[in-house]
Amino acid sequence: MPPGLRLVQKVSSTRAFAKVAPHFIPAMDRAVHRLTRGKVLPSARMLPGVILTARGAKSGLARRTPLACMPEEGGQSWVLVGSNFGRPGHPAWTANLLANPDAEVSWRGVDVPVRARLLAGEERAEVWEAALRFWPPYAAYQSRVEREIRLFRLERRG
Repeated sequence: MPPGLRLVQKVSSTRAFAKVAPHFIPAMDRAVHRLTRGKVLPSARMLPGVILTARGAKSGLARRTPLACMPEEGGQSWVLVGSNFGRPGHPAWTANLLANPDAEVSWRGVDVPVRARLLAGEERAEVWEAALRFWPPYAAYQSRVEREIRLFRLERRG
């Protein structure tokens, strides 16, 4: 476990973090990612991350969202957790994927076409358990909201 990871997990589980983080983490990630031509994603120092590009559910415009991810199968698929930092309401990117499942992720500086699939039932339960082992603060996020946090598996299109 990298130094300071437990502290980051503890801080990220707080309501204060949920209020502040959505306003600065994505903006910082987008700016640095763009400036380094996709080579650096600051939040990925603690958790693996991607930049998701998906068409807006209503606008149809390309929307770029930096997100933590749980890589699977050696970079062949990724799980995205719609935790919204434990705030009410599903994050907008989840509605975008439901409406337009063909998307793209920037993974370690490489753009990869993907198809998103909302997980349900037993498959979702298994992946949720893996997500909790991967990043324990997800349990705190779920405990603060009445909605079921959406989980998506993104698989390479090809």
